[in-house]
Amino acid sequence: MKPTIYDIAREAGVSATTVSKVINNKGRISEKTKAKIMKIMEDLHYQPNVLASAMKGKNTFTIGIIIPDMNNPVYSEYLKLIEAYGRELGFSILICNTNNDPEKEEEQVTLFRQRQVDGFIIASKFKNDEVLKELINENFPLVLFALERPELSIDCVTIDDFLGGYKVTEYLLSLGHRQIAVMTEDAVSSLERVKGYKQALSNADIVYSEKLIYQSETTIERAVEQAGKLLDNQDRPTAIFGCNDVLAVGTIMAAKQRGIKIPNELSVIGFDNTFMCKIVEPQLSSVAAPLGEMGRKAMDLLISKIDKTNKLKQRIKMLPDLVIRETTARVYGKEGQ
Repeated sequence: MKPTIYDIAREAGVSATTVSKVINNKGRISEKTKAKIMKIMEDLHYQPNVLASAMKGKNTFTIGIIIPDMNNPVYSEYLKLIEAYGRELGFSILICNTNNDPEKEEEQVTLFRQRQVDGFIIASKFKNDEVLKELINENFPLVLFALERPELSIDCVTIDDFLGGYKVTEYLLSLGHRQIAVMTEDAVSSLERVKGYKQALSNADIVYSEKLIYQSETTIERAVEQAGKLLDNQDRPTAIFGCNDVLAVGTIMAAKQRGIKIPNELSVIGFDNTFMCKIVEPQLSSVAAPLGEMGRKAMDLLISKIDKTNKLKQRIKMLPDLVIRETTARVYGKEGQ
């Protein structure tokens, strides 16, 4: 089996990114480290990608898209729309799933750069800050999609997550709900959605309770488990806001297991408006983003970076919409009615 860049990195005790820099003669690497890596490459008879080397300095019309978790169907929506628009513009799309693993994030970035992609679109999550900052420092064409990092100088196209969380909570409050719980995940977008939820409660003079916030991984199994804990409370909520559709669907399943009727005894609303909303019974209310427009803006922004026609950093934020279906209803006989 031919040695890979990761074999070289492991032998040298450095990151794959460092090896890539030595191969491409980029970045500041000490002469000692460079010599060590070159010696290992020679000993292992490592040969860099000849095609990539031949095309060095030229556009390959290829873009790498990095997504964190294929368990969430919203990413298939992202990919479908971005890939279709990219193809219209003459770009091929390479896709990888990192499973929220920082090491895999680094591996995929290195692999894509070996294949000489012209730029990256990183969707929703990216945990490896060191790699992200390296890309920024090198001015490598990069756009965040459905992810905002305000502390970094980086282009992004997002939905207004704060407003989405606010609108969900305001809507549930208008239906008479006062015990509104949240199923959240470990993501910047969810943090913003919870902030919007808190603001809406504050505006309605309702005291925020940490006990009504439950975090879950984005899988149906974990969502059912965590939602079950919420629903098993003696003073259970009358409404649950899932910060994505997977969490909301898991909540519906947990409610059904306990004989809780939706929406008569429990209202549930999700976020992302994926295909799951229409196949679950009853059909799920959710928050929709203009994904098609977001995908086009992300591609246009990235291409302007690749072509060096736009040096300004842009933060494009799109507005969310509520899509009301069958899982939300007015509370009767509750406080506020």
